[in-house]
Amino acid sequence: MGPSMTPTSTVPLAPLLLRLSAAAAAAAAAAPRLKNPAATAAAGAVHVHGVRWAGGGARSRRRRCRAAVVEEAGAREDGVLLPKEGDDAAAAAAGRYDWKEEWYPLYLAKEVPDDAALPLTVFDRQLVLWRDGDGVLRCHQDRCPHRLAKLSEGQIVDGRLECLYHGWQFDGEGKCVKIPQLPEGAKIPRSACARTYEVRDSQGVVWVWMSDANPPDERKLPWFEPYARAGFTDLSTVHELPYDHSILLENLMDPAHVPISHDRTDWTAKREDAQALFFDVTERTARGFAGYWGRTRTPHLRNLLRFEAPCVLTNTLEYTDKDGRDQCFSAQFLCRPAGQGKSMLVVRFGSTVRSPIAKVLPAWYLHQNACKVFEQDMGFLSSQNEVLLREKLPTRELYLNLRSSDTWVAEYRKWMDRAGHGMPYYFGHSSLAPPPVPAVVEQAPAGAVAGISASFPAKGGVGTVHAPNPTNRYFRHVVHCKGCRASVNKYTSWKNAFAVLAAAAVAASILAATRQWKAILLAASAVLAAASYACDAVLSLITTNFIRTHRRL
Repeated sequence: MGPSMTPTSTVPLAPLLLRLSAAAAAAAAAAPRLKNPAATAAAGAVHVHGVRWAGGGARSRRRRCRAAVVEEAGAREDGVLLPKEGDDAAAAAAGRYDWKEEWYPLYLAKEVPDDAALPLTVFDRQLVLWRDGDGVLRCHQDRCPHRLAKLSEGQIVDGRLECLYHGWQFDGEGKCVKIPQLPEGAKIPRSACARTYEVRDSQGVVWVWMSDANPPDERKLPWFEPYARAGFTDLSTVHELPYDHSILLENLMDPAHVPISHDRTDWTAKREDAQALFFDVTERTARGFAGYWGRTRTPHLRNLLRFEAPCVLTNTLEYTDKDGRDQCFSAQFLCRPAGQGKSMLVVRFGSTVRSPIAKVLPAWYLHQNACKVFEQDMGFLSSQNEVLLREKLPTRELYLNLRSSDTWVAEYRKWMDRAGHGMPYYFGHSSLAPPPVPAVVEQAPAGAVAGISASFPAKGGVGTVHAPNPTNRYFRHVVHCKGCRASVNKYTSWKNAFAVLAAAAVAASILAATRQWKAILLAASAVLAAASYACDAVLSLITTNFIRTHRRL
């Protein structure tokens, strides 16, 4: 997955985007004038308080053979590799970054259920999101003040959130309004309250303010201008992924991998399109960076990439079509840190031009194709995550970043050098702060035992058939998507109905008095069996992981 919004090339989640905007792709390629939106930089001091890495270079170099070091030095002289040196001037500057003083994307507002509580996480903070009796979004710490049971395993009763352990009930402000075990007339202790967090619904995304010390800073609440334009439409999905949010962001900033990893995912992804890229960094601030990039074979098509703290990545392509109308394509990736080795992504593809193909194809098909793209990278990214945790080295000691493909990756890790000191853990270009506590409990990933044992594992979960496993497509996406859950229920019902009717037709053919009726009933049973099989194939597409087949090229 990568960030491209170029209408003539394949990009991360490109199958989804290109189907959404296929009708305008040719117009963009033929457009007489490309708009070049300026990066508006609010200049801020760049600071680092992270741990600078001093000994990693020697350790890393000892592992290389002398020939490799000589070859690498020659390559760097030729300008192929990006320099490994960090931004020492920025590192020496004094500064402050606090991860809690930010808005984090929790969920798509349309996907929040009315009848269930959602367990969500920001870094190591466990939260529960729910709607009260008036439909207002509420967010608490996912912990009952009584005996620490997860409130997200509770239920909504009369517009209040009930802990299913002892029946304590909480209103939207976190106040405990019912304790069944109290004597009649006894007052509920004031300390029996759930810790609350402020949430906002902005442009269809639910954001949470994580600070305990300061009230929400509305100026930091993200607002995306293209999504407020008249006629702008978007296709949005939620995905849970089994690797750190920094690995996810890195991957989404990497257009170079798309032709290889996603080769033939659809008609736009081709490995022969792999080529050198060009990059132009136009903005660096304490809150992120921005710039333009493109492909050397089509240099007239430049994409604007912007990363903004804490975890927002956008790619924009604006152009004027042949009729003189301004058009805009936007890919937006909201990458929430969901704990060690876990992240949650809200993907939004938007456009001022809606493709006729997107009107014809069912939403579940577009969603499963997006899942397929994530699954093609999932093994690479999960193993990369494990290496970073095991080696405990900054990325400059492990990566060989190329100028012609990895500029955004290096920029992001250098930004982590500047801001990582204010996070619970991070891996930067030249510095790092590993997680203080390993993400395992007796060999099981943190949270796995509680998740698997939960009686309400997730909204839409089906017992043990779909275990709460982030490598499972059902739990990575379907449980977070009302449309896909409805499709699963619908096609399951149809599959079973067609199977029963097919069996009935076979039985009737046995009892039929004439050959003509036997033939008709057997033909009907074959059609019904085929319909049942087709429904099963759709269910498999929605819920089953993509498996890459080996081939000789």
